[in-house]
Order: sequence, then structure tokens, then C-alpha cells
Amino acid sequence: MLTKRLFIAAAVVAISTFALPGWANNGLMTIIVNDPSNPYWLTEGQVAQKAAEKLGYSAKVSAHKGDTNTESQLIDTAITNKSKAIILDPANADGSIGSVKKAIAANIPVFVINAELNQSGLAKAQLVSNNAQGAAVGAMEWVKQVGETASYVELVGPPSDNNAATRANGFDTVLTQYPTLKKVGQEVANWDRTQGFNKMQSLLQANPDIKGVISGNDEMALGAIAALKEAGKLKQVKVGGFDGSPDAVDAVKAGTLAYTVMQPVAQFAGKAVEQADTFLKTGKTGAAAEKQLFDCILITKENAGNFVSPFVLKQ
Repeated sequence: MLTKRLFIAAAVVAISTFALPGWANNGLMTIIVNDPSNPYWLTEGQVAQKAAEKLGYSAKVSAHKGDTNTESQLIDTAITNKSKAIILDPANADGSIGSVKKAIAANIPVFVINAELNQSGLAKAQLVSNNAQGAAVGAMEWVKQVGETASYVELVGPPSDNNAATRANGFDTVLTQYPTLKKVGQEVANWDRTQGFNKMQSLLQANPDIKGVISGNDEMALGAIAALKEAGKLKQVKVGGFDGSPDAVDAVKAGTLAYTVMQPVAQFAGKAVEQADTFLKTGKTGAAAEKQLFDCILITKENAGNFVSPFVLKQ
């Protein structure tokens, strides 16, 4: 009798556990990010995965690391696995279009986050940071801290990423308003800390008297800080970042990074999953337009202590 009761109790527990929201399975949602070794993309994947699981989907996160061939293979896998939807941070504004078209041909809706495609009407939604707004906010803070008369250099992201060009153009729009600011060097460091370090070393050798570095992302900025520190020039040079990564926020608190501009990746990664779920249930995303911009937030010493988790600022 006792054995029978234990069996019934175990069965009830098993059924109850399976019925919990996290176990309800509406199908697979595939999430493809760039490179999770960068805390920005790590957070992007984690937030999207948690949002999908909360809504009753199983979720698989994978990374293409900026390679369109890898991205294409991951899309093929998503199709083979009969994904209900794909959340994609594209590897290339043009080069990712073919992969997105493959998913569409397989009747799998694609929701783009962070980096835009150069063709509209393919993704059901494109949710991205307002990079032009963020670049302008960052550049104005940079001028405030560096001053209106200085020589400076710039570190930029990969040419294949529209975000890199948008930020560089945004910086330029503000900084060219000050004729006594002189850009004496610019290098592509591909969003990477090590490349930021190496390119900063080269820029310093050619321009030892610079007063500022403006960077298209935090990883490149942190690499530049390391190079400046090694050269004994960190105190005389102000460095500005972009992303709002945990390491960058710590550097702002420490005074080695002048500021960073936080992208609301934790907001739009989750929102993309919610819109995918809405689309799968209703045939519509619920958004007014395909392209949706999310404003960035300036992070300085004044508000750097307000972070409650990566890329989430206490309001």
C-alpha cells in the first residue's frame, strides 16, 4: 500500500513539474548572436533565451562570430530543427540577406536584433539601438571632457556592420562643429579589445601628443586604455566608449574611461522574442513598423552606480 502511495505521489509531482510554464513547449526558438565572448552579445543571447523560455518555448543560442558561412550553416540547422522563429543578430548587413531568405522560404519568420539588414521587408521586425542618437550623445560628452581644442584619434568597427558607420558618422557630425578639434588618425579594430590595444599602440607611435580617443565600442576603448596605460599616457588622454558593458561601467567608475553610451540590448532582445511570440499567435508583431529604434543612455560617474544587472540601469 505504501509503495502504491509513493508511486501516485511521484506521478503527481512529475505531472505538476511538466505543467510548469518553463516546461510548456510551444516549439523551438533559435537565437543566433555574434560572439558571446563579448559581454554585449552574451547578454543579448541570455536575455532572448530567458524570454523565450518564459513564454513556453525551448531556446537554442548559437554564435556565428561575424562569419556569414557559419551563419548560413546555423540557419540551415534552425530549419532542420523546425524552429518556430529565428532571432538573429546578422553577421553582415548585405551578406546575411541570403540566409534570412532561406529561413523565409522554409516559412520560418526572422526577427533581427542589434545590427540591421540592408534590405527591408524580409525580417518581420528589426529592433536596434538608435546608434545615431547614441553617437551624438557620446560625442557631446566627449567634447565636454576633452575640450574644444585637441588632437584625437578614432577606433571604428568593421566596415560590414552598419552600426560602425552610423556611429562614426554620428561622432563626425558633432566633432566637425569644432574647427580646433583635429582628428589625426583612425583605425578599424573590429569591435575587439586586443585589436583596440594593437591599433592604439600604432596610433600612439604616430601621434604621441593626442588628448582624446573616441571609440565605436567599449571593447576597442578598453584595449586603447590598456595601451595608453602601458605607454604612461593614460592621465593625459580621455577615452570614450560605446555599449555600456560591465567592464566599461567599472572603468567609468574607476575614472579610466571618460564615459560609455549604453545600448539597451537587454530591452530589445527580450522585446524581439515577445514580438515573435505575438506574430506566431496572431500573424502580426504588434509593432507599428518593421524597424524599431531604442534610444541609448549616456553613462558617466554620476549614474554608473545605478546598474542593477548587465545593460540594465535603475530608473
